[in-house]
This record gives sequence, structure tokens and C-alpha cells, in this order.
Amino acid sequence: MSFFASKVTKINDVVAKSAVGRWFKLEGSGAKKERVGSRFMTEIRAGITTWAAMAYIISVNASIISDSGGTCVCPTNDACLNNEEYSICVNEVRNNLITSTAAISALSSCLMGLLANLPVGLAPGLGLNAYFAYSVVGFHGTGLISYREALSAVFLEGWIFLILSLLGLRQWLVRIMPQSLVLAVGAGIGLFIAFIGLSPSGLGVIGGDTINLVSLGGCLPKDYAVAGTGPDAETLANYCTGGQLRNPTMWLGVFVGGIFTCLLMMYRFRGAILMGILLVAIISWPRPTVVTYFPHTTEGNAMFDYFKQVVIFQPLDKIGNVIDYNYSSGHVWYALITFLYVDILDTTGTLYSMAKFAGLRDPETLDFENSTIAYCVDAFCISMGALMGTSPVTAYVESATGISEGGKTGLTAIATGFMFFVSIFFAPIFASIPPWATGGALTIVGSMMIRNVLDINWDYLGDSIPAFLTILLIPLTYNIAYGVIAGIMSFIILNGVPLALRKISKGRIIPGNYDDSEPWIIPPGSIVPYWIRKSISYVKKTKPSPELPVSDSKSSTDEKVSVPDHPAPEGGVPATKAD
Repeated sequence: MSFFASKVTKINDVVAKSAVGRWFKLEGSGAKKERVGSRFMTEIRAGITTWAAMAYIISVNASIISDSGGTCVCPTNDACLNNEEYSICVNEVRNNLITSTAAISALSSCLMGLLANLPVGLAPGLGLNAYFAYSVVGFHGTGLISYREALSAVFLEGWIFLILSLLGLRQWLVRIMPQSLVLAVGAGIGLFIAFIGLSPSGLGVIGGDTINLVSLGGCLPKDYAVAGTGPDAETLANYCTGGQLRNPTMWLGVFVGGIFTCLLMMYRFRGAILMGILLVAIISWPRPTVVTYFPHTTEGNAMFDYFKQVVIFQPLDKIGNVIDYNYSSGHVWYALITFLYVDILDTTGTLYSMAKFAGLRDPETLDFENSTIAYCVDAFCISMGALMGTSPVTAYVESATGISEGGKTGLTAIATGFMFFVSIFFAPIFASIPPWATGGALTIVGSMMIRNVLDINWDYLGDSIPAFLTILLIPLTYNIAYGVIAGIMSFIILNGVPLALRKISKGRIIPGNYDDSEPWIIPPGSIVPYWIRKSISYVKKTKPSPELPVSDSKSSTDEKVSVPDHPAPEGGVPATKAD
């Protein structure tokens, strides 16, 4: 054991003294502001740990976005719920999205580590992908705009973010947001993700109800409700008329993907979420079982044939570079604005949280090292992700698992990116993970995001009501934007009216517990990013000073200086001979 430890120490010392060590500011590299406690082998282990915690997104993101139908065209107006040909096309889109998700996660994580030197992994964001699939494009393309048009909104969002990041506005916007609203958006997204995990897109515990909108699900297809009679009769999938909670796949996902995963997390098993997902998937792969993911149908046979290839490179033939640049549509701009706002809160908030967790954030300015570069990397990868057919990329809170393992530099993110790159070639495995395997993971991740409510100011209604409305409306409307809008508008009204009354009455009319309100302050520090301030300073230093004009008369050095004959009185002017 001591031999192995000595080898690891030697490798750490060699790398620290190399150019790699100086670039990533490893401890012992001699670099300015080196990261205390950062070691090469520790960074690699931390990166693999982060990947293990994030790897579930490969299958989850593909499952969520494929619900939009992608580039598949539904010939009827019933969302093609029972159209086998359309289902096969959607499954091909899902296979493409497996490769796309792994590829953009690899690219963005590596760039974040290499250029920004932050131990943060990036991938298509949960919440944003749900908004993309269910609110913008809609289930099987029943939403506001098409999948191709939605990608154009994501593509333009990336370039707008790049400009905002270079100008420092992106960092500044999130720093001036009321803290309770920022926390409420994260909590609301957590409930939204958990709701998806419990819905038919996940475990199937929740189903539809013709009277109460939602109800218990988990029934078998023979118990689905039927709308209409005769030839016009239509089966309402996941609307149970009886036999609730009797689907064996639901119980497999609940106990193995949910409860077992929670137990692993309680005992701090690294990669517990990924382990739970894979275990449920492995149990679901054999065909002659009641929980199989490959039934003996045309669609099931096609899925099983793809699964048997195990290792393959899946080209992006369905979703690669399919953007429809239809910027004349008002709905595209509506989606774009929502993406911009939600992504500002999501990515910016996560990056700040991870930087603080890693000890890299300035407690006074609330900024962190290389923040401008980090946001530019994120913005660039958002646009590249659109070209690959996926929703906006964002920083992941699961990066905290790697940071807790000792990750402090960009080497952690590069190791995470490398593992995602390897995952590209195992697309058939990740494509064959059933929704009931990821439903438990979504619910667990949602429960971790809801913890934000602990830091919301519940003592003052002007802060708590907007936060509550945001949290409540995001999952109930199945739309992040509606929750955010409700929170902002109610915050402006509930805080603007008391402010106006206080100004008019000169401080005599104020709410009863106004002192409990959350102080809204502008954090110290310049809105101008560091690179612009540095450039201005450099220009000022290198700019030649203007030459003084030369007079035709004698130079001042040739003129005689009159020296007083008498000393000056205390506090006065020198005396002259004339005095």
C-alpha cells in the first residue's frame, strides 16, 4: 500500500511541476494563486466521481427531449399515441439524442476545465430540457413551434449569452436578482423534475384523470380509459379506469430505482444514482419477463436489435444540424426570451454555488475566478448543442460530488468530459434504459433541488408570496416561464406598493414587519468585466502623453529666479526688498 501511495505522490509532484500543473494551478506548481490541496490524481478521481453522478443525464435527457417527437412528423391530430411507425421514428430520435447528449457534455466539460479552470461538469440541463420538450415543442410536436424552430431559439440564445458574458451583464443580472426568487426558481424546477419522474414519462405513479386532471396511475394498458364510441373510440393512454398501481414496471422503478438508490446515497456510495438506473435497466433487459423493455412487437424487436450491437457510433442522422432559422415567428422569440431568463438563473446560480462550494468565490463581490470565461464557454456550448439537436447546456449541481472528493481545478472537469466522450460509443446501452429506470432518479434529484426553500425568507410576505407562487406554478402549469413571470410580477407589486407608500408618507406608512424583509442590495464590484478594465488600464499606460508647447521666449531654465532677501514670516509669503 505504501508503494502505491509513493507512486501516486511521485506522479502528483511531477505533474505539479510541469506546464500542466502551472496552467491548472496545482499545489506545488509555484503558480500565482495556486489551489491549496489540489493534486493531480485526486482531480482525476474527482472527475470520474462527477461523471458517475451526472451520467444519468445521457438517458434522461434523451428520454425527455424525444417526447417532443424531434423531427418526426405526426400525420394525425392525436399526437400519434398509437401510431407504431411514429413510435419507431421517435425511438430513432432518442438513439440520436443519446450520442448528442454525451458528445455535448464531453465538449462543454472539457472546455470549462481547460479554459476556465473550474471543477464543474456541464450537460443539457434538467428543467430546461423539460421546458423545451413539453412547453415549447409540446408532447409529440403539439406545442407552440416545431422542434427545428425551437433549436433556432437555443442557437441564438447561445450567441446572445456570449455577448452578455463578454460585457459582464450576465454576471451582473443574477447578482441583482432578489435572492428569494432565485432560490424559488431552483426549488420549483426541482418539483417540476420530480413530477416528470412520477408521471408516465418516468415511473408512471401519476396518471391522467378526466375529472380531477391528475390521479393515481400505474395501471396496465387493458385498464386505460376510452373516449368516444364505435369507430371514433380513442384510447386515453395512462388514464386509468381501474387497476391502479398494478404495473410491475412501476414497482420495479419505485423499489430498485428509488428506495434502493436512496439507501445507497444515505451510505454515501459514489455514483448511487447511476447505479440505481443501471440496475433497473439490467433487470428490464431480458425479454421473457413481465418487466421487459423489449416486448415481442415490431417496435420492441427494433429496439432489441439496436441494443444487441452494444458498441457502435450512432450518427446524428435525425437531429444533426436540422435548425429552422425562422426568426420571423413570434413564438420563437417568446421561447428565446424564456430560455434566456431561465438559463441566466439556472447556469449562473449553479456556477456561483459550485464556485462557493469549492472555495473559489469572493465573499464581498460574489464573483469568482475566471467567471467571464466560464460564462463564455457555457454560451458557446449552448449554440453547439443546438447544432447537435439538444436543449441548452448548463452547469450541474452534481459537480458537488466531485468537489467533495477533492476536485479544485479544471482537471476535474476534463476527466468528467473524457468519461462522457467514452460514453458516446456505448449508445445502444444508454438508449436501452427504460423510463421507469430514470423516473426514480428524477424524483431524487428533484428532492435535492427543493432544499432551496430552507433559505427563502418566509418571515415577510413580500418575499415569501412571490417565492411560493413561483414554486407552485412551475410544476402545476408544466411551464417554468409561467412560474417565473408570476413570481416577478407579484414581487414587483407586493414590494413596489409599500415602497411608494413609504416614500409618499415619508416613512410613516410601512408594513408591520417591514424590518423582516429581505434587503435588496447591489453587490460591490464593477459591472465592467475584468478584461475590459484591464484593456482600458493598458491603453492608458501605453498612450503617449501630449508634448508641452515650446515658447519663442527664453526657456524657463535661462531665466533668473528671484530669491527673497528676507525670510518669510510664519504662515506668510516671502518678503522682498520693496517691503
